[in-house]
Amino acid sequence: MLFPPSSTVFGPSSYLSTAGTPRPPTMPGPPLPGQTAAGPPVSQPNHVFSPPPPSPMAGPQPGPPMSGLHGPPLPTHPPQPGYQMQQNGSFGQVRGPQPNYGGTYPGTPSYGSQPGPPPPPKRLDPDSIPSPQLNELPPQQKPRHRIDPDAIPSPIQVIEDDRNNCGSEPFVTGVRGQVPPLVTTDFLVKDQGNASPRYIRCTSYNIPCTSDMAKQSQVPLAAVIKPLATLRPEETLPYLVDHGESGPVRCNRCKAYMCPFMQFIEGGRRFQCCFCSCVTEVPPHYFQHLDHTGKRVDFYDRPELSLGSYEFLATVDYCKNNKFPSPPAFIFMIDVSYNAVKSGLVRLICEELKSLLDYLPREGNMEESAIRVGFVTYNKVLHFYNVKSSLAQPQMMVVSDVADMFVPLLDGFLVNVNESRTVIASLLDQIPEMFADTRETETVFAPVIQAGLEALKAAECAGKLFIFHTSLPIAEAPGKLKNRDDKKLINTDKEKTLFQPQTSFYNNLAKDCVTQGCCVDLFLFPNQYLDVATLGVVTYQTGGSIYKYAYFQLETDQDRFLNDLRRDVQKEVGFDAVMRVRTSTGIRATDFFGAFYMSNTTDVEMAGLDCDKTITVEFKHDDKLSEDSGALLQCALLYTSCAGQRRLRIHNLSLNCCTQLADLYRNCETDTLINYLAKYAYRGVLSSPVKAVRDALINQCAQILACYRKNCASPSSAGQLILPECMKLLPVYLNCVLKSDVLQPGLEVTTDDRAYIRQLVTSMDVAETNVFFYPRLLPLTKADVDSDSLPAAIRNSEERLSKGDIYLLENGLNIFVWVGVNVQQSLIQNLFGVSSFSQISNGLSTLPILENPFSKKVRSIIDMLQMQRSRYMKLIIVKQEDKLEMLFKHFLVEDKSLSGGASYVDFLCHMHKEIRQLLS
Repeated sequence: MLFPPSSTVFGPSSYLSTAGTPRPPTMPGPPLPGQTAAGPPVSQPNHVFSPPPPSPMAGPQPGPPMSGLHGPPLPTHPPQPGYQMQQNGSFGQVRGPQPNYGGTYPGTPSYGSQPGPPPPPKRLDPDSIPSPQLNELPPQQKPRHRIDPDAIPSPIQVIEDDRNNCGSEPFVTGVRGQVPPLVTTDFLVKDQGNASPRYIRCTSYNIPCTSDMAKQSQVPLAAVIKPLATLRPEETLPYLVDHGESGPVRCNRCKAYMCPFMQFIEGGRRFQCCFCSCVTEVPPHYFQHLDHTGKRVDFYDRPELSLGSYEFLATVDYCKNNKFPSPPAFIFMIDVSYNAVKSGLVRLICEELKSLLDYLPREGNMEESAIRVGFVTYNKVLHFYNVKSSLAQPQMMVVSDVADMFVPLLDGFLVNVNESRTVIASLLDQIPEMFADTRETETVFAPVIQAGLEALKAAECAGKLFIFHTSLPIAEAPGKLKNRDDKKLINTDKEKTLFQPQTSFYNNLAKDCVTQGCCVDLFLFPNQYLDVATLGVVTYQTGGSIYKYAYFQLETDQDRFLNDLRRDVQKEVGFDAVMRVRTSTGIRATDFFGAFYMSNTTDVEMAGLDCDKTITVEFKHDDKLSEDSGALLQCALLYTSCAGQRRLRIHNLSLNCCTQLADLYRNCETDTLINYLAKYAYRGVLSSPVKAVRDALINQCAQILACYRKNCASPSSAGQLILPECMKLLPVYLNCVLKSDVLQPGLEVTTDDRAYIRQLVTSMDVAETNVFFYPRLLPLTKADVDSDSLPAAIRNSEERLSKGDIYLLENGLNIFVWVGVNVQQSLIQNLFGVSSFSQISNGLSTLPILENPFSKKVRSIIDMLQMQRSRYMKLIIVKQEDKLEMLFKHFLVEDKSLSGGASYVDFLCHMHKEIRQLLS
């Protein structure tokens, strides 16, 4: 169980006390280790803003479990659900340790903790590290907190607790409305009738029965769906069910697919739809008798009756023009302008493709991939290559009329890799030589996509274009762009134009690509502005991926680019995909976020959909739901596999429904909520001023928490901030979204960076947004070189760093290794192979391979993190007090940011103020 049963004995909830609320006198708590009992008198009223005196105590709170600074369970209370909060973070001379927050202690507000028994002997938490000594801290860093950062909810603690509670047992999906373990917990899933949380995660697993209740709480009801997600090796892939020519069994009215929640009646001759209640005849070939419980006797033999996720083989009726598809094609389109050639990029791509073409995706046990390949190079004109297996040498054909794009050859452009191997190898050897002396600096872009699209049309197949592009397309051609980058627009009403495409041409091109099943993956290598907001439109709307390598240099960026390219070419992908989400009566899908195209209000169309892409769906009430029947979602994805097989992948999920707000707040998933809110905000910047988007986010979260305070927490002073247990990290994570580069850019962040991140986040899954907004910070010097485990993470704040240690920070795009100025010489020697701090080179992008346990351990940690992420992260070595440190500090998200973002403590106070205003 994720939630403690309501009989668990619990300490009181968490509060932040704000200024000036007089309180009754309180019992002084025992002195803390390392502190004397002297201090200000404990009964004075609490003011947060002057030197912080302690805050008085608060009584127990009924209602759902609440987060907070729990004392040890107190026998005198009526039992409350919850757990004892542990101390998290740094211990040193900055503050005395506060074991379990047993009572108030002099010097720091205690946020309404309960007077309890004397503290148990101090136990250091797994993630506690020595804090920098007071005299080591630079002046601006001396603790000046009104609120002790250790006394507010810690992401590290929540992650750690969930791992301990849920990491050892498999998550069995047989129960309706079960909240899964957090994305940061490594757990095994057993499908017993609901889709794995790797495929679908929801913002809440218990949704309000009425729209009024949903409006009152302001908790968005959304699902983050990753239809082709990669499972763990021990988990079973969805079974493929073949019903022959008759195809899958479906409801006559709403067309929902057969699933575990359908009810068989009349001895098994008919079934009642769980989505729309319509009764449908069971086709004769599908008939089976029912057992004494009303279940079909073949229940366990049929994946669609017993599992949450499965696939159907689609019949010809599910195919374009009623004919089965051909296998897809991959077309590699290489920019051969001056910059691309001079940087060594063209040669690198050609060398890599020679071996990479042997690793094209293939179905299960196939000997070779069914995917055909083609090659184009371009600058101001396009060069097509005939690589037909019967030729001795490849042939080049130039199309210089880019205004009216056509493919100059049919036979010999798309070929089987094995049959044309020697001709392809010859071509890839010749391309870098052919363009070695080019002086052409201008490029076209839209005609390149049109050429790929026309080639796929002519071959009557779907496929993917891999475009390697370096500069703003200013050459005379359709889709030509101008440099419109303008930092002066930031914080004005026109800022939104920076995120919008500068012409509608690419939207129309995207529509044509989706119709054909032509997905575009874009690898960008800019040395200056190239308008990602416009160039990315086709990629974005076709379900493709963008990769960006600014100021590309062979020696530092080659590994990252090649790893990204290899994974991108090899990963599982479906083509010509259409997804529809059906729901049971009472709610319906109303809004969609992700990389796709929609031509109507229900069908999400993607030319390509890979195993990393998510589609986020929001639901709204259109009727009442009932607690008895709950609510159901069915996601159906129709797609063509890499071998050209047309399939339907089905994911089903059942949720609980509630009439009490407390039940809603007890079953929310904050990580998924943040994923949705970030996507909602990142779409908002296309049409609204950034400030309005930020304010709306803060307001919505304040309303969510105020509704909880008003309806679920027992009456208590307004000076206390009370957070629902499973939403206690909402403020810290929301602050990270508000401070992100899209919503609050620093000076060094380019317009292209912001457009790139905006598009990236929109199709991220919950695990990716979690580490992107709240990066993982690991003390490498604390790593156990003899074990396979990672060192315990610490909180993202500069005051957690010690000058004598080395830390690693990762956010899914970058890995920083921060080296303190006082790190022992032996550690520097072991990790960097140099004898002192000053000799560590600034521009390092890889760690040297050294034969010692510390070097091996750190490199294995980095390899492990790279394996977990969908992109190869850029490694950046940062020396303390070096110029790169500013970039690193940008990711210490609990601190104030240079661009004006609030610290976690300040933001929590701000949220509290907002909540109080709403309540008054």
